Amino acid sequence: MKKELINLENISKSYDGQLILDDLNLFIRENEFLTLLGPSGCGKTTTLRILGGFEAPDTGRVIFDGTDITSLPPNKRHLNTVFQKYALFTHMTIAENIAFGLKIKKMSKSYIQDKIKYALKLVNLDGYENRMPDSLSGGQQQRIAIARAIVNEPKVLLLDEPLGALDLKLRQDMQYELIRLKNELGITFIYVTHDQEEALTMSDTIVVMNQGYIQQIGTPEKIYNEPENAFVADFIGDSNIIDSVMIHDELVEILGARFACVDKGFGENKPVDVVIRPEDVELVSPSEGVIEGVVSHVIFKGVHYEMEVMANGFEWLVHSTKMFSVGTKVGIKVDPFNIQIMNKPASEDEEAVSIDE
Repeated sequence: MKKELINLENISKSYDGQLILDDLNLFIRENEFLTLLGPSGCGKTTTLRILGGFEAPDTGRVIFDGTDITSLPPNKRHLNTVFQKYALFTHMTIAENIAFGLKIKKMSKSYIQDKIKYALKLVNLDGYENRMPDSLSGGQQQRIAIARAIVNEPKVLLLDEPLGALDLKLRQDMQYELIRLKNELGITFIYVTHDQEEALTMSDTIVVMNQGYIQQIGTPEKIYNEPENAFVADFIGDSNIIDSVMIHDELVEILGARFACVDKGFGENKPVDVVIRPEDVELVSPSEGVIEGVVSHVIFKGVHYEMEVMANGFEWLVHSTKMFSVGTKVGIKVDPFNIQIMNKPASEDEEAVSIDE
């Protein structure tokens, strides 16, 4: 088990009377790639800024390696931040940009030269020492920003939507670069994004946030396959989220039809939310299905077809490698293990927290 490196304890933060973080508690392990994921305004960037020392919490403490650093300024923390805007000094060469923090620390010239070469090799930009930032592509500039952070040997690298300005192909390339860097450097990465694909691709642990609360914490597989509430299910990937009734253990009524499931402990005849991923909806002949419907929409997505099927008053989203044309009558089946049952929240803001030890 990796040791805990950072503890955020009872962190709250408001701006102009609006609560951004509400009694947030989170621990981060050494050498972990942890992603704060959520929509705009959910509190993820504020959490990162409090970690980096750029914001002070209204209440709570930031514990780093057993020491309270809540009041320490950013330059006194063993952390470095990479922002979406690369913030490279345009009048300096790449080497001067990378060396900036080391010069402030009054490191020797030979040490600085060694570090520049090491950092450029690490981000696959050997020989770029004398180039100017404006001669580099967006992806190269972002790698220089990461190199500049790495040479300071932080224990933790904070990344605030660093790939947001890149095009899709570059973004995907950089995702793999970041995974490689994390494995080679052995440091903790804390990453902020609203992009679910980025979070699922890179993370050891995902923290899903909404309205200042942590909604769920877990591995990418756990978050995707076992969402704890409708918000998480809807935010991570595509989902069919359906008002249903738990008849009794292992039997749920969905849109008037009874489906076998594997969940227990929800009570009898209790309203629940059911989540079924589009790839888990099986289209069969009408006589073989539990529910009968009609295909209303088809899009070819490359790897699969995305179809909409109107059945029992609900438009089902279906992903399949087999195409059914618009107007085709189909049956819908779902494996019991692919039906996820969730309690209905008492209110829209109800918090659902799961911390995987």
